[in-house]
Amino acid sequence: MDKPHKKLKAWQGAMDLCMRIYEMTEGFPRHELYGLASQMRRAAVSIPCNIAEGSARSSEKESAQFYNIARASLSELDTQIEIANRLKYIGADANAKLDAMMIDVDRCLYGLWKKKADQRGNDFTK
Repeated sequence: MDKPHKKLKAWQGAMDLCMRIYEMTEGFPRHELYGLASQMRRAAVSIPCNIAEGSARSSEKESAQFYNIARASLSELDTQIEIANRLKYIGADANAKLDAMMIDVDRCLYGLWKKKADQRGNDFTK
């Protein structure tokens, strides 16, 4: 099976971010196992999964929709990271590293969305 999503920089960056979230949440307090840690992991997993699904869709409109869902999950994860930071579960260095990773993934996702929008003349209502 050809897996074109694996060639996408957005998917690769999202996978790296996801792995980092899993590693980081291992150090969270035990009482967060089914709380914040679980929420962060689900949001992080959602990002590369939606990129993969978007890249497999046959229409530009469908692809763009999944790229937008991935961006929404990225925003959700950003908020959860801020919560973890405020709770002192992660330090400033980890926060900065994650922020840089998220910015990179978001830029790539926007580029994928823009490419699909341009292919349809920026009108997804068609």
